[in-house]
Amino acid sequence: MAQMVVIYKTPEDKEAFDKHYFDIHVPLAKKLPGLIKYEVSKGPVIAITGEQLYLIGTLYFESLKAIKTAFASEAGKACAADRKLLAPDTKIKMYLFDTKNV
Repeated sequence: MAQMVVIYKTPEDKEAFDKHYFDIHVPLAKKLPGLIKYEVSKGPVIAITGEQLYLIGTLYFESLKAIKTAFASEAGKACAADRKLLAPDTKIKMYLFDTKNV
């Protein structure tokens, strides 16, 4: 299994962010080929570093190759373009990784 974790810093306009994220971005992301599951954080995100974080989205795929394939698709390109409208690069952190049970 592989995950894509996107961490969003607190936006200036939380209401506008939420509207765009849940009404536009999530429906686009759910069209990604190979997406197994999409989760978002609920409630406050507490960072022991003191960073002001707002939301964490976690997308699950079969593998890192599946993530690359998903984002090479038309749906993936649309999702990536929309993310740049939703939150500029300075407002997010993104991590892609394979997982294993231990």
